[in-house]
Amino acid sequence: MRTRSGALAVALPLAAALSLAALLVSACSSSPASPGTSTAASVTTITAIGAENEYADVIAQVGGKYVNVSSIMSNPNTDPHTFEASPAVAREVTAARLVVQNGVGYDTFMNTIESADPSSSRKVIDVQQLLGLPDSTPNPHLWYKPSTMPAVASAVATDLGQIDPAHAAYYKANAATFIASLTAWNNAIAAFKAAYPNTPVATTEPVADYMLQAVGADNMTPWTLQADIMNGVDPSPQDVAIQKSLFADHKVKVFLYNQQVTDPLTQSFITDAQAAGIPVVGVYETMPVPGYHYQSWMVAEVNALSKAVTTKASTERL
Repeated sequence: MRTRSGALAVALPLAAALSLAALLVSACSSSPASPGTSTAASVTTITAIGAENEYADVIAQVGGKYVNVSSIMSNPNTDPHTFEASPAVAREVTAARLVVQNGVGYDTFMNTIESADPSSSRKVIDVQQLLGLPDSTPNPHLWYKPSTMPAVASAVATDLGQIDPAHAAYYKANAATFIASLTAWNNAIAAFKAAYPNTPVATTEPVADYMLQAVGADNMTPWTLQADIMNGVDPSPQDVAIQKSLFADHKVKVFLYNQQVTDPLTQSFITDAQAAGIPVVGVYETMPVPGYHYQSWMVAEVNALSKAVTTKASTERL
């Protein structure tokens, strides 16, 4: 079984961050630019970082043509919990004027980098702090909570407006557009909750638990099993037995698993669900790319859940 730490302690190679909005203008400037900002043809380009690519996507949508955004964690084929920042990542974060990170112990490497090279000109949005969540918050996957990204978009617009006051109205308008665009996801959530209340489901770990709560699903998997798998701890035999009985006794209608993290135990759950005729849905910790923005990704996850309930069709990969 693979092991991993909630403190993100195992190194993964990361050659370069994914650019989501490569809008840097290569031209000469008569005056020097401030750190993390390039000026050309009267266009200010702010360098920004999203620790996870879903946050980088929101920054890009709010910042538009005036912001150059990179993400640190963007590979849907890797486990974000096993990430350790490289010197190249540290240099990117240090150069950024705006940083958005998740908090709740999910991306503590960002705090380490920021503390090692503090800067009064760098604005940091810690989503945990933005939402007023305690360190003891058990589920760090905050982007699946419907109230998270509207707050993030508004905070990004505010900070970008302070960095670049000349375009503050532009950022504010883009944030409003982004928030309005989440209507499709909220409508899909409401429709599922009305049509299929208290749908019993099983999971491997709490990746999409906030969304499952929003749609009114009943997660039958013991929390202790979810937390153990999330933290790389072997679940107790009792919890494993309970989980397997959910499939064997047809107590759940859908099985959701972390598509980015599979091991022999997870695979055995998938096999059990398939053998029992229970549809399987893969959920992601980082936004699948290419082909998705945050909004369409969230809608796709609800649609996959709905399809599983209505037609018993599996969607293991978006």
